[in-house]
Amino acid sequence: MGAWHRARPERLGEEVEGNGFSPDRTPVPPGRRRAGRCFAGEGGPFALARDRLRGEDGQVAIPRPALRLPALNRRQRMLLGTFCLAAIIVLVIISSFAISDARLATNLDARDIPPSLSHPFGTDWLGRDMLVRTVKGLTLSLGVGVFASGFSVLFALALGLLAASGVRAADAVVSWLVDFFLGLPHLVFLILIAFVLGGGVSAVVIGVALTHWPSLARVVRAEVLQLRSAEYIQASPHFGRSRWWMARKHFLPHLVPQLIVGFVLLIPHAILHEASITFLGFGLSPHRPAIGIILSEAMRYLTAGKWWLALMPGIALVALVGIIFALGDNLRALLDPHTAHE
Repeated sequence: MGAWHRARPERLGEEVEGNGFSPDRTPVPPGRRRAGRCFAGEGGPFALARDRLRGEDGQVAIPRPALRLPALNRRQRMLLGTFCLAAIIVLVIISSFAISDARLATNLDARDIPPSLSHPFGTDWLGRDMLVRTVKGLTLSLGVGVFASGFSVLFALALGLLAASGVRAADAVVSWLVDFFLGLPHLVFLILIAFVLGGGVSAVVIGVALTHWPSLARVVRAEVLQLRSAEYIQASPHFGRSRWWMARKHFLPHLVPQLIVGFVLLIPHAILHEASITFLGFGLSPHRPAIGIILSEAMRYLTAGKWWLALMPGIALVALVGIIFALGDNLRALLDPHTAHE
């Protein structure tokens, strides 16, 4: 081992003959003799690696590290995912307005065509393009869901602030209303309201808005009750601040994240309930290209093998609902103080 360590480093890669001498007849230690036969000979790993790195001009090429994308933390991934989900929803809306209503006209020469490149969703029994009808129906359902969710948020905010105002009678009444509406089946109550109001878009919006506020109102009430125990809010009346001023300056800024997330998460519920009551015949008009109407009409043709009439619009509806749910979850993670900086 001593001779091995005293050997010159530049001779480590020299060729070694089998008799223990290098080509210049210099004695080589036994350890180097074995290393030379194993690594420095022709065809050894060192020689193969050298030949692979050496270019046509005889120069050794130094490999460059591969291009790597910057690593994203959880918040950045959430922001990127939220942007992509919102872009998909905006694309659906823009596509609906970009497509003219003339594409919904009947074309008896193109009846009952299965999904193909020219008609990705196929055509129905009147020759109407199912992709165009589905996009129009999704936009209509999305509009109903947005308006209904907006009214539900305003209703929940007003009742939540009223319940947490400090008046026991108001709190008791709001709590009873929340329990009452939560105990009612949503679909039955929606059908009743839509039937009484005569159906249509306005009836569906009113019905969904009146049945989807209790959960958010309970959240708003709990948040306000927690904020009332804060010292700066308890000190505000001593400085002459009115309840309306406290509601605008203290309570509302803390409730905005809850309201935004609640608004987004109410939209898919509203869309599904609108499609349900429309499918049953109590919602939107049959002359509108709503998803519920499309699915209801397709039920009569499934036994004839026209599966694409219900499958394609159904998948599109589930995909839209899933995208909005994922968007709401991302917004909740971004706006929640406990997870916003992870």
